Amino acid sequence: MESNYQPPHQYYNQQSPQQQQQPRTTQIAKVATAVTGGGSLLILSGLILAGTIIGLTIVTPLFVIFSPVLVPAMITAALLSLGFLAAGGFGVAAITMLTWLYRYVTGKHPPGADQLDTARHKLLNRAREIKDYGQQQISGGASYASS
Repeated sequence: MESNYQPPHQYYNQQSPQQQQQPRTTQIAKVATAVTGGGSLLILSGLILAGTIIGLTIVTPLFVIFSPVLVPAMITAALLSLGFLAAGGFGVAAITMLTWLYRYVTGKHPPGADQLDTARHKLLNRAREIKDYGQQQISGGASYASS
């Protein structure tokens, strides 16, 4: 008794008879399109490379002549841009912080308020423990001084 079962990986990898017998003209058209597109892109790439090399050859002496002006100008432009970006970033951070603080103070419970309250309670408890310890040490030291 023969079984017609084929494992799934074999079933999906098989091509239908229609796909195996594609017309030869379709295959030739696909190859011609691929060769034409690839060749065109290769030629375009070569032209761009040649243009870049010619442009650099022409512009390089200008860069050398004007470098005492261009380099400080570029450094100044970079510093100005970084300064404006940093100022904008810090401004956004400040507005965000002030908005969060306003919501916290007005009781609107912003994200992270629970963590802040927990940290505040821990800090207060620790400060109270240190205060009590200091008072015990002072009162204990006074008894030693009086004896």
